[in-house]
Amino acid sequence: MKGVFSRGSSQGLAVLAAAVLALSACSGSGGKEAEEDTAGDGPRLEIAMVTHSAPGDTFWDIVQKGAKAAAEKDNVEFLYSADPDGGKQAQLVQAAIDKKVDGIIVTLAKPDAMKDVLASAAAAKIPVVSINSGQEESAELGALAHFGQDESVAGEAAGTELGEIGAKKALCVIHEQGNVGLEARCDGARKTFDGELENLFVQGANMPDVKSSITAKLQSDKGIDGILTLGAPFAATAVDSVQEVGSEAKIGTFDLNKDLIAQLKAGDIEFAVDQQPYLQGYEAVDALWLLKRNGNVLGGGRPVLTGPAIVTKDNAAGLEEFADRGTR
Repeated sequence: MKGVFSRGSSQGLAVLAAAVLALSACSGSGGKEAEEDTAGDGPRLEIAMVTHSAPGDTFWDIVQKGAKAAAEKDNVEFLYSADPDGGKQAQLVQAAIDKKVDGIIVTLAKPDAMKDVLASAAAAKIPVVSINSGQEESAELGALAHFGQDESVAGEAAGTELGEIGAKKALCVIHEQGNVGLEARCDGARKTFDGELENLFVQGANMPDVKSSITAKLQSDKGIDGILTLGAPFAATAVDSVQEVGSEAKIGTFDLNKDLIAQLKAGDIEFAVDQQPYLQGYEAVDALWLLKRNGNVLGGGRPVLTGPAIVTKDNAAGLEEFADRGTR
């Protein structure tokens, strides 16, 4: 706000006070109307979020925390369910439709599996917004808005960072095969990384398997000097693998949590690509409330970007407070 009231703060404050009084006078009974137009006074809505989350992924805890904060503000009953299997996720969406919820938030990691059920939501006149994955398919499948990062752009940022940390031969660890967002991250990284980047598919729901797969790859190829994981829990596992093998591979990742902030500060992990999951959950709930309450549609038909941002040892401390309370 540099420059505001630069010609005498008292004169500026007087002008501001006069403007406030003028607005109050023009509004007449506007104070009462504004008071009535609060979330708590409106009808209670029921909004369902259905994601492709696997158990134990802290990323989705942060998404839910944001969604619940918005739900509390907006007088919304928030319902959450998840399944990494595309067909089962679609069944959960259908259950929300059958329940006649007021709105649905959905991830589109496997968009083909969601096509028919989202058509059913449209037929039932239930508005849908998407978050996190499936940006390219979101509008085509009938979602009114999408909240997330552009995964290709985020991947390109990660590829640049891999080069900055000196990697020449790296792994891109995909923890859910068939997830279009994860594959876009690796494809994007490959565009900007000057070295060799190989995809390594692991069973993300089984962390011992993730560790054994990364460890085996490091043991079989001593030339690997970089690892890019696509979620915070997998970065921590990669650290264990590197230490067990005695590798000098440097690690970068997508997403944050409390433990990862500590590992960034300690130098065990070089960088993280943050997409602000709390914001994705919060804005998705709020967007559906705004639609129902006031006919507003955020984004103008284009994705609302929540990332990417690069977090390193240099700026991790600034996020520690928020990570400690589970919002970053």
